[in-house]
Amino acid sequence: MQNNGLWMIAGLGNPGNEYQNSRHNIGFQVVENLCEKFDCVSSKTKMTAQISDTIWEGVRLYLVKPLGYMNRSGSVLYEVARYFHIESSHLIVIHDDVDIQMGTIRIKQKGGHGGHNGIRSVIQSLGKDDFIRIRVGIGRPSLQKTMTNHVLGNFHPSEREQMKTIIETASRSIKTILLKGVSQAMNQFNNKQILE
Repeated sequence: MQNNGLWMIAGLGNPGNEYQNSRHNIGFQVVENLCEKFDCVSSKTKMTAQISDTIWEGVRLYLVKPLGYMNRSGSVLYEVARYFHIESSHLIVIHDDVDIQMGTIRIKQKGGHGGHNGIRSVIQSLGKDDFIRIRVGIGRPSLQKTMTNHVLGNFHPSEREQMKTIIETASRSIKTILLKGVSQAMNQFNNKQILE
C-alpha cells in the first residue's frame, strides 16, 4: 500500500430524483458503484452529505455524496474533511467533464477548475487545489442543445449500457490510486478509449 491513513472519495452531483440519472450526476453514480464494491455496510446523512465508510485493503475510506447543489459542494466537503481529519491530498473527487469525450476518463492531480462549478467550489472552500480529480467525459452538446440542458439531461437509452462500463472503469481507476498511487493510475487510465 503506497498511501496509508484516511481517504475521502467524493462524487459531485445534484440532490433530488429529477437529477438522479443526469450527466452532471456521474460522480454520485461512481460513488454508489464503489460502495457496492467496497461492501459499505451503512450510510448516514450528516453535514449536508450522505456518508458511507468502510475499510478496504487496510485503509479507512469515507465515500461522500454532498447533498447541497453542485456549486456548493466545496463547503460540504470542507466540513466532512475537517470532521474526519482528512488531508486535501487524500481527497479524490469524481465529476463530469464536457471537455472530454464520452468513453474517456482523465485523472488529474492539482490544477484549476476548468470551468466546472463544483470543482471551483471545492478549490475555494479548501483553499487548496492538491486533491485528485477523476474527470469523466460526457462530451459537448449537439448544436440543438444548450450546455445546461446537456449536463442536466439524462443519458440516452443507447448510452446507458456504455455508462455502466465507464462507471466500472472510473471505479477501477480509484482502486488503482489507492493501491499503487496516482502516477500509475494516470498511466493506466488517462485518455484510453473505454468503449469499443
